[in-house]
Amino acid sequence: MRSTISDVIVIGAGAAGLMAAGTAAGRGLSVTVLEKTDHTARKLGITGKGRCNLTNFCSLREAVSNIPGNGKFMYSALSDFPPQKVMELFESLGVPLKVERGKRVFPVSDRAADVVDALRRFAQDSGAELVRSRAVGIITDEGRASGVSTDRGDYYARSVILATGGLSYPVTGSDGDGYRMASAVGHRIVKPRASLVPLESTDDYCGRMAGFSPRNVSLRVVDSGGKRVFEDFGEMLFTHFGVSGPLVLSASAHMRDFDNNSYTMYIDLKPALDRQALDRRILRDFEKYKNRDFENALQDLAGRSMIPVLVELSGIPGDTKVNSVTREQRLGLVELFKAFPVHVKCPRPVEEAIVTSGGVDVKEVDPRTMESKLLPGLYFAGEVLDVDGYTGGFNLQIAWSTGHRAGMSVGKESE
Repeated sequence: MRSTISDVIVIGAGAAGLMAAGTAAGRGLSVTVLEKTDHTARKLGITGKGRCNLTNFCSLREAVSNIPGNGKFMYSALSDFPPQKVMELFESLGVPLKVERGKRVFPVSDRAADVVDALRRFAQDSGAELVRSRAVGIITDEGRASGVSTDRGDYYARSVILATGGLSYPVTGSDGDGYRMASAVGHRIVKPRASLVPLESTDDYCGRMAGFSPRNVSLRVVDSGGKRVFEDFGEMLFTHFGVSGPLVLSASAHMRDFDNNSYTMYIDLKPALDRQALDRRILRDFEKYKNRDFENALQDLAGRSMIPVLVELSGIPGDTKVNSVTREQRLGLVELFKAFPVHVKCPRPVEEAIVTSGGVDVKEVDPRTMESKLLPGLYFAGEVLDVDGYTGGFNLQIAWSTGHRAGMSVGKESE
């Protein structure tokens, strides 16, 4: 059984863990990072479709407003390590960055691997030691954290940073271990649920359009009371179970109460045209294809797999000659193009989510230090906390800011 004494033990070599490790080691502390998988920051390497949207070039106020899950808790950490400092750090590590639509920040190379490599170098060059070992529990002594039990023995330290991630993408190592370890030392765990996740629909026509990806559409989501909870512009994807794609993932973060609510999506397939302009456009197409059946006159307006669904939902028989379509039927078609409905059943399993909402209750964590209010010497960073944001780089910003804050705070209790 191996026993090692360090100033700090970090559990988890993901984005938050490596940021915490590099920051703490850079202060001259001896740091041991425990990682149960063969790879560091594995989830980071697949974010942003392999491009890594590592932050959002926005103000502190904008960042907080894009963190619906306990954004106020993040104020101190974001103030200390905002997006601008994250960008400065990675560029100093040899990763040139660029800002794209929505202030999303990516490496110029469009390679998430470059961010992963830079983060690993940051931790190791600062002096942190990476050890392959699975943590199973927090060791306590005289009312404070004093080490970590692992499958390779006990590791002792003056402080412990828990940065294991949540439940999303368990293949990357995020399997809920952090929740169990935190709960074992008395922390309340807010029930984890999926956020930034594909959505299942009760509409069978979604499956009939599986693989079809409408671009440049507007998506509006309303709840069962008719309240609009989300609206944005972009790209989405129809799947065998419902809908996915960037717009849908963003929308899912706003749909937080499936237990007491139901949600309907309305897709504006032609957002550049108002209803009058779209009606004129349809009239032009009908004139162009005046000798065709209705189902064969929509090819310039909709994707091939969507046309049969539009015909069905319009209520206009497919074999109707377009010159026989009434004004009332045509205006109904206009409305269908401007508000194509998708009835949401539920989110996909949390394992398919980009991030987990829920986790260690932040009421039990000091937002200025990320230290546990229940167990001195225990700190938290990243997705293990009940903090989550919208798409656009905000969830990685949470990881960077909480990791940095924990790394700056740890060990000071003994100074």
